[in-house]
Formats: sequence, C-alpha cells, structure tokens
Amino acid sequence: MRILQVDSGREWRGGQNQVRLLVRELTRAPQPGVELLLATKRGSELARRATADGVTVAGLPWTLGLDPRAAWWLRRLVTHWRPDVIHVHDSHALSLARWARAWRRRPPRLLAHRRVDFHVRKGSGWHRADAIVAVSEGVKRVLTDDGVPAARITVIPDGIDADEVRQSATRPLDIRARLRLPPGTPLAVNVAALVDHKDQGTLLRAAHAARADAPDLHWAIAGDGELRRSLEAEVARLELRDRVHLLGYLEEADALIREGDVFVMSSKEEGLGSVVLHALALEKPVVATAAGGLPEVVPAEWLVPVGDAEALAGKVVAALNRSSPVPFPPQFTARAMAESVLALYRSLPRLQGRDLRLRAGSQ
Repeated sequence: MRILQVDSGREWRGGQNQVRLLVRELTRAPQPGVELLLATKRGSELARRATADGVTVAGLPWTLGLDPRAAWWLRRLVTHWRPDVIHVHDSHALSLARWARAWRRRPPRLLAHRRVDFHVRKGSGWHRADAIVAVSEGVKRVLTDDGVPAARITVIPDGIDADEVRQSATRPLDIRARLRLPPGTPLAVNVAALVDHKDQGTLLRAAHAARADAPDLHWAIAGDGELRRSLEAEVARLELRDRVHLLGYLEEADALIREGDVFVMSSKEEGLGSVVLHALALEKPVVATAAGGLPEVVPAEWLVPVGDAEALAGKVVAALNRSSPVPFPPQFTARAMAESVLALYRSLPRLQGRDLRLRAGSQ
C-alpha cells in the first residue's frame, strides 16, 4: 500500500508540525507492505524538517495556493508513483489532489485531514473526500453541521512528542531579561498566529481587566500575522505598552512557554490547539476559551466562554497561584496519532488491484 502525503508547505505553523510528526512516526515504525512519500513545497520548512527526520520528500514548485506547476507535478506523482491513498492536509492540497487523481482510471482513495473548526462550503472538496480525519469532536460537529456524513469522519486527535518539546524548551531564552523585567515577574504567555480566529483582541482586553488584581502581571504574545498592526494599535489604546509584549515569530516558543507562569489561549475558533499540548508537556497551567476542540484538552475549571475577557482575566490571575499541573493526557502523543491514522488507511475500501492482492496475501 502506497501513501502519498500532501501539504502545500507554504507556511510553518502547528498544522505543518503535525504533518511532520505524523510522517516521521510512520517512517520510524515502517509497516510491511506500506510505502510513504511526502509531497510539499520545495525548500519549505516542512520539507527541510521532514527530510532531517528521514522522511522521503518530493519537493514541488508550490508558490501559489492553487499553483498550476504544483498541480502538474502532483499529477505526475499520482500517475507514475501510483499511490493507493492520497492523504491531504490543507484545502489547497485537497483541491490539487482531487484534480490530479482524476487522471487515473482507478483513482486512489482520498483522505483529507481537518485541523480547523471553520465551516465548509456546500459542494466544496471536503464533501467529496472519501474519508476525513477530524482532530477533535468539535471539528467533527462543524463538518456534520455542514452536511458531511458522520460515517465518513474519523476523530483522531493531534499528538506531540513530549520529550522533543521538553528538549526544545531547554534552549536559553531568558525572556524577562530581554524585556527588561525583574526576575520572577509574573508572565502570561500566548503562542499563536496573529489572525482573526486566534482572537488576541480578547486577550488584550483580558490584560487590561487583570491590571487591578495583578498589577505586576505581564503578557507575552509570540506570533506574527495580518493583524499585528491592529493589535499594536489596540495595545496603545488600552494603555498596555508597559504590560503587553508582541514578540513576533519566535523560534524558541517552547522555551517561552517554559519560562512563563501560565499559558493562555483566547481563540474563538480552534480545531484542537496543539500548542496547548506543548504547555501541558511542560507542566504549565493552561487557561483557554471553550472554542472548538479546546474543551477536549483543557479541564473545564480553566475554560471561559469565547470572547469573555473579564472571565479570562480572572482565570489567568487564579492560575498564577496554582500549585499542581495537569498531567499530560497520554492519548495526545504523536505515536498514538500515527497508529490511529495507519489503522484508518487499512480500513479504507480498496480500489487498486495491486492493493487487493496485498490484502488477500496478508490474510
């Protein structure tokens, strides 16, 4: 059975790291009769890191989201490598893979991975995939509400390598010294792209609301994105320049989480929030909104309604005095994720004659 993994690789965020972990785990524990190939943007961070992990990578000239050059090369891969399953990890990959497989007389099965809880349009490619992996029950609910049959959806949570996260967190950062803060200054940390659904606007209002109860509390936000300027303006409007620090993209994000006192997610939409798993692996208290799949990871006592800045502020202040961390949930490991995905591959109805022979020979 040949599995072609496809991700556009045009950015490096939590989703791309999940792809890396999945293909790494499938490569590290090879299964008899199973071959794996990752197709992604040539020279991308995903391509670089996956190659370093020993994964076989096919680099595509993928500059635009629906890049015709990437479509042509993907068609060549599908035609000549002849995968039995195409596993796509983003909407652009899904669109190009649907076109590329249409040229096969017996097209491979198409499996689409959904990591966000955004609504999908009627008639979109998500309705036409043979099967969908949803990273949380929250994502599955959105898909079924939008008309995707529940029988076509399998919930497989994202997973991390906790040891890898802890090792990454040992990199020296000394964020308080960088920000010219006294040692021991209370610090709340958020790591997320500066985009609408991460809702750092609510986080800023929470920082403003928390000043009365925790006047020494500082907030560090690591991430970049299209809303940076508007968030900078909001920081100024709320007179938070002395308390909120927009750090931009930070390679040492795990070290930042380790050095913080509490991790905060203010999202209004969130598939699962794999960065929350990083915080739990580092034994940090987590406060989050009850968006998407976050309630499946964060204990109910540390959740607040989406958009409720006052409640978020109160929970963050309470978490500063929390003594016992939440144990890391064992079901959220990269190994568990890979094993569940592999089982799903094997359960997909077979179309290829070669695949049918393989299945018969294994019985």
